[in-house]
Amino acid sequence: QVQLVESGGGLVQAGGSLRLSCAASARTFSTYGMSWFRQAPGKERQFIAAISRSGRTTDYADSVKGRFTISKDNARNTEYLQMNNLKPEDPAVYYCAAKYAALVERVTVDAQSYDFWGRGTQVTVSS
Repeated sequence: QVQLVESGGGLVQAGGSLRLSCAASARTFSTYGMSWFRQAPGKERQFIAAISRSGRTTDYADSVKGRFTISKDNARNTEYLQMNNLKPEDPAVYYCAAKYAALVERVTVDAQSYDFWGRGTQVTVSS
């Protein structure tokens, strides 16, 4: 069982930045592919970014490309999401997710494939 705990959410002005963290309890964190999803009120959960178990391969939703950066520190058992130039359409609860990845550079973007989820952290953007 892997426990994930997100942190770093909060209130920021449009155009500002936040850095989300996701701390994992897994002993073998380096074998897990990770991702970030978000869910706004009344909307479905949306894929934001994913990273391979090695940390070398990433994928992003078109809506955040060039603004958000996902990274993974296997030594610290932590995943990050650097969010720059936040926009009024970005507010949501942000969730991190993990799944065991047999392939080192595989990136998974569908929520149904992930086995473990955090409880989320709220991001609010003021205009």
